[in-house]
Amino acid sequence: MRLKDKIAIVTGAGSGFGEGIAKRFAQEGCKVVVNDLVAEGGQRVAAEIRAAGGQAHFIQADVSKDGDVKRLIEGGIAHFGGLHIVVNNAGTTHRNRPMLEVSEAEFDRIYAVNVKSLFLTARHAVPHFRAQKNGCFITIASTAGVRPRPGLTWYNGSKGAAITTSRSMAAELGPDNIRVNVINPVAGETALLAQFMGEDTPERRAQFIATVPLGRLSRPLDIANAALYLASDEAEFITGACLEVDGGRCV
Repeated sequence: MRLKDKIAIVTGAGSGFGEGIAKRFAQEGCKVVVNDLVAEGGQRVAAEIRAAGGQAHFIQADVSKDGDVKRLIEGGIAHFGGLHIVVNNAGTTHRNRPMLEVSEAEFDRIYAVNVKSLFLTARHAVPHFRAQKNGCFITIASTAGVRPRPGLTWYNGSKGAAITTSRSMAAELGPDNIRVNVINPVAGETALLAQFMGEDTPERRAQFIATVPLGRLSRPLDIANAALYLASDEAEFITGACLEVDGGRCV
């Protein structure tokens, strides 16, 4: 059990990458706080973890709102009696289209969910981590933050900001024995795929997959296994790293 006796919060865990991470962590002995804005998905994931013999608790919260994040962190600590890992997975995007066609409201929401959430989870989790002299943040960013594609300019920028923010957190929090790492997935089998590509058709998928040398999209288990390593004690001397889980995507 690679995460035995660990307690983690996984944001946006009601589907996609977050669901995969929450379930994989639970398989390795972690007590998981499943967070999502959509109660139906989050409750389902938590119930499935418990049915499989794991420990999970659902807390509904909007990661872009300070009060919600405070309740999420405090609620997780109260329920399981501690906290060791925060996975900042919740994210959103705009549909693939020219940058000037994206509305201000869409822009604001993207930065609130993809970037402000890092500020808020840090604000409420770091004091706890400092008190116990140990903690781990994992940011699920994107290859879009390092190799941007046209049509996703504002999303690309938010993920670039998430990467830089996380690496700066790693530098500042290292003396407190708090690790911060980043995973950059290539687009995968999640609910956001159609938004990333503009449309989800066999032809569009084929065009996208052609840019991935290993010949497929990412899967939740790919990201979950990477997160498992970074959350485990095996990675105790790794911080400020960006692990690309992208099948070798070159463009």
